[in-house]
Amino acid sequence: MDIWETLYEKAKKEYYPTEVTPFIYAHHVVSALESENGEIYTGFCIESCSGVMDLCAERTAALNMYMNSGQTVIKRIITFRSEAPEGLGGMPCGACRELLLQFSPKNKDTEIMVDYQKRETITLEELVPNWWGWSRYENQ
Repeated sequence: MDIWETLYEKAKKEYYPTEVTPFIYAHHVVSALESENGEIYTGFCIESCSGVMDLCAERTAALNMYMNSGQTVIKRIITFRSEAPEGLGGMPCGACRELLLQFSPKNKDTEIMVDYQKRETITLEELVPNWWGWSRYENQ
């Protein structure tokens, strides 16, 4: 079993779309990531009628990693609905891209699964080539 299959299987366990209340829907998009030290963390999307409460699966996985280990560097991440990503299906949204880059400059090298069957990935830096925050890292 390769690392992508491991990540897929861990994320898949989180997939069980649930209407938590008439206002909150969860577990309909899932994610798993591999941290810098090789640990795996999962997350799921949670949406509410109040948009400010919404969290994507990638962000909950990243926050889970940080809250449970203090880590901020992500080596790999996979995100999907009911099936593994195919084509450009597993792309993180702008808010997720932003959080991952703000967590660590090393996350520019995070591999994002694009096509699970082909094992095609893209890096976060390829998705956000001219990120506004690089100068803040340079000034540290």
